Amino acid sequence: MSDNACNQLTIDHIRAAAERIDGAVVKTPTLHSKTLSAITGAEVWLKFENQQFTAAYKERGALNALLLLTDEQRSRGVIAASAGNHSQGLSFHGRRLGVPVTIVMPTQTPTVKIMQTESVGGNVVLHGETFDDAFAHARELEGEMGLTFVHPFDEPNVAAGQGTVALEMLEAVPDLDMIVVPVGGGGLVSGVSVAAKAVNPDVKVIGVQTAEFPAFYELINNKKLSGRGLTLAEGIAVKEPGFFTREIVGEFVDEMRVVKESAIEEAISLLLDIEKTVVEGAGAVGLAALLPPASGVPREQFAGKKVGVILTGGNIEQRFLANVILRNLVRTGRISRVSIILDDRAGALQHATSIFSEHNANIIEVTHQRIFGNLSAKNIQTDIEFEVRDKAARDRLLKALGEAGYRFDLIKLQGKTASKFSSS
Repeated sequence: MSDNACNQLTIDHIRAAAERIDGAVVKTPTLHSKTLSAITGAEVWLKFENQQFTAAYKERGALNALLLLTDEQRSRGVIAASAGNHSQGLSFHGRRLGVPVTIVMPTQTPTVKIMQTESVGGNVVLHGETFDDAFAHARELEGEMGLTFVHPFDEPNVAAGQGTVALEMLEAVPDLDMIVVPVGGGGLVSGVSVAAKAVNPDVKVIGVQTAEFPAFYELINNKKLSGRGLTLAEGIAVKEPGFFTREIVGEFVDEMRVVKESAIEEAISLLLDIEKTVVEGAGAVGLAALLPPASGVPREQFAGKKVGVILTGGNIEQRFLANVILRNLVRTGRISRVSIILDDRAGALQHATSIFSEHNANIIEVTHQRIFGNLSAKNIQTDIEFEVRDKAARDRLLKALGEAGYRFDLIKLQGKTASKFSSS
């Protein structure tokens, strides 16, 4: 790592940031989760950064950067390119401090994010189709209007503010074995790793990215993954790591991992169900990295370790949250859909649904079709969506359908059929 990067982010910078922002951001709790510990095999401690006013840790770095502005910079104002939590944190504290804040967002930014940013004081400028377009325009306006650009992650003062998360975690739980950190551009993990290693050199810092945007993982491990798709963790969907942050990460972060979208969905659902807390996709990747694979055997790396997990934010659209909850009910077998072939005659559906009733299944939806597919003119394809208590109850019901002679397929989340349960 270059001396320049090393000198720009030290434990002294982070401790000074903690003093600077004290009382203006929430000192969020770090709490032990007995249930998640039992599921993962680790001793899990959760840092609830989704309890900040703007529901994300980004306030810390944004506020620290604002407080370090000169009087002239404050009077002129700041500018940033962001469609996420950085825009809200910067806008909220900018208004509180009397600093004008301009946020450039792509034209395709969801209206809810524009409204949220404006509601906390930001002046939103829509430009371009992509984030890169918005970023370039923000840099142009920076020069034209004499504004100060506040980068969402590739900025030492921002990273120092984010590092205060680790100071609070280690104050609450000094003997953590490791801290698991969601990673996009690297601002949070840079600050956390520098702070954590200074306080306790033995603590390991594990960065986690979505497999769809694995920029840091690829950089550190010299691998290429087939990502770049859609992700629920849009808060860390960064194509290019920061240049300052990549030097810090290379020096202080012990490992970078990736998680699949299904694991992120499961983590969001578990946090809602167990901890009664709403976490966005980016905020859930830390827990996702701890979850056991399909075998159910805890991951050896985390088993028995005291692990701090940062829940970085809770800004998730309600529609996506609803989809995640329902999809996880399908994944766990509590909600299922079967496609059954019935005879086209009176009473056929009633006879089939009586089996569902015998197994205490709640039928949610029934649909029919007679025309398409490889069916006889005397057959009906009937899809039945139903709810049971768990996967074991579902499988007992499916076994009963097969023993009754019904031909059917269990429909998977991806829309393909699973193995047939029907009898020959």
